[in-house]
Amino acid sequence: MRKKSRLFALAEVLRGRRTGITAAELAERFGVTLRTIYRDIEALQDAGMPIRADRGRGGGYALDKNYQLPPVNFTAREAALLIALSRLALEHRLMPFPKTVESAVDKVRAALSTSAQRELLALVRDLQLVGVPALPVPGNVREAVEQAWFEARTLRIVYEKKAWQLSPRLVRIRNLVFDRQVTLLNCIDLETGHDRQFRLDKIKQATVQ
Repeated sequence: MRKKSRLFALAEVLRGRRTGITAAELAERFGVTLRTIYRDIEALQDAGMPIRADRGRGGGYALDKNYQLPPVNFTAREAALLIALSRLALEHRLMPFPKTVESAVDKVRAALSTSAQRELLALVRDLQLVGVPALPVPGNVREAVEQAWFEARTLRIVYEKKAWQLSPRLVRIRNLVFDRQVTLLNCIDLETGHDRQFRLDKIKQATVQ
């Protein structure tokens, strides 16, 4: 996991609990050294996150008890449009990252009051979305592509050039293109140095390096 992703994940761990968690526990969780955790904690503190270190039994790193996350105030209209777009992306497979989209939608709903949630349900129910479904892609391939894209990681793929003709490739994704049914990956082929384009639905295996 790259540093930026790890810092974000570390911040989420601390936000999710107000009891202490030791540096050793964090190091084991993220698969890094104690020294790395100490540096990460210092970086978060420098960024303004009020992390305290408690000693003794039950101690460890924790957020200050008075620390509150800023509220997210969506109107029902705003939330309805966001959820409608998300539903379109999921139902028609326009986006290759369904789990991340679903997680974001859950957070949008959770930010609404009870009355706004009722209004949201009525608004979304009356929206009809018609589109062209994208070609199916295995979930594990989608997840590997998502991780490689967001973390700027190398991706090893097995690509079906023609029926039953499989070609292994080592690539880095430059950008993604959504073209009706097809999601296209514009990549650098790291073995040849050439730019290549791959269809997501023709990637049979994908592993992040």
